Parts: sequence; structure tokens; C-alpha cells
Amino acid sequence: MQLLRTYLADFVSLIFPQLCPACHAGLMANEDILCTDCLYNLPYTNFHQQADNIVARQFWGKLNIEAAYALYYFNKGGKVQNMVHQFKYNGMHRIGNLLGNIAAKQLIQNPVFNTVDYIIPVPLHKKRLKTRGYNQSTCFAEGLADKLNATVELDNLIRTIATQTQTHKSRFARFQNMQEVFAVARPKVLEDKHVLLVDDIVTTGSTLEACGIELLKVPGLKLSIATIAYAE
Repeated sequence: MQLLRTYLADFVSLIFPQLCPACHAGLMANEDILCTDCLYNLPYTNFHQQADNIVARQFWGKLNIEAAYALYYFNKGGKVQNMVHQFKYNGMHRIGNLLGNIAAKQLIQNPVFNTVDYIIPVPLHKKRLKTRGYNQSTCFAEGLADKLNATVELDNLIRTIATQTQTHKSRFARFQNMQEVFAVARPKVLEDKHVLLVDDIVTTGSTLEACGIELLKVPGLKLSIATIAYAE
């Protein structure tokens, strides 16, 4: 019976092949979401082993953070961009959960991230959330929480203004675009807690900086940052 199921699954995958969102190769019967080659050979940063990594340095002098991290390097036209596009715009939210699990396996090797109490995704405005159907950063956060023994805190950090897209804006324009966009709804919950703020891609860091400024107004809050990818 099991052999019959295997043959049937192989037949279905032949007619309706599932493709790896990173390289677009057909997935084998024992592969799920990512092909084995991409799972092991995407451009990992290993920033969890580097306290002064590129992402952390972006926030020096701007935010008082405990640590910062990105799972992959993001190259235009590369496999990580393909994967993030499928995740962000084509409804493949399971990618986010998988990447959160992968990132968490690295982060638990760093004592700083082992003290995280709450994971907060960068919020979408309610209009964009309704259009897209889900927040990609929340999917990533849920995958992280599974392994980090932390709680995903939703609807506490809120986006009060629907901003224009950050694409093609300069660093200064991005920072201006993010001013007074976010607010903390229930600060008491976060007092004296270690919060991990997460997003999909960090470039200039303007969005994360704006979120971090609001979060750090909470008494005793410690802040760390994690993203799926870092784009220069």
C-alpha cells in the first residue's frame, strides 16, 4: 500500500510538478518547499557568529540593540530574490515558516538570542494586509518562535500610516518615509522584556530603525533584530 502511494505521488508530481521557489527546479518526492541543493547552498551569512556583522553595524549610533542578524545575502536576480518574491507576493507563506525554522537553528547557538521573550514582526498597514492576505514577516516570526521558545506578539507594534513603497528611494527618503509611522499599543506587556524585531529584507534599515525607536521607548525593553536577508 505504501509503495502504491509513493508511485501515485511520483505520478502526480510528474504531471503537476512542485518547483523550488529559489531555483525553479522540480522537487523530488522527499523534498518539501526547497530543493536539497538550495537548502544547503543558498548564500548563508553566518551572522549569528559575528557580533559586529554588517546588519549590526547599520544600527550603531541609531538604536541600542543587543544583536542583529540576517539569514541570507540578497543578490538582485539571485535565488534568494526568487524565493522572497514567491513568498511575499505569490502566497507561498510556508516558505516563511521554513526560513524561520532554519534561522532559529542558527540563532539558538548564540546566547543573546536565547533570552528573547517576544518576537514582533514589522507590521503591514491594515489595507495592505487585506490585499496581500498575510504578513510575510509574521510567517517568518512564527517559524522562529517554534525553535526559540518565544512568543509572537501581534497587534502591539502597529503601523498607523500606509506609506509609499520604499523601492527606489534613497536612504534619507526611506527614513523620512518612515517617520511617525509606528506606535506601540500595549507597552506594559513589553516592559523589561527582550524583543526580537523581524522583517523579510534589510537594506538601509530605515523601517527597522523606525520600529526600533518606538519599541525602545518602553521602559527596560531590550531589542534585537533578525531578517531573512541582507541586501547591500
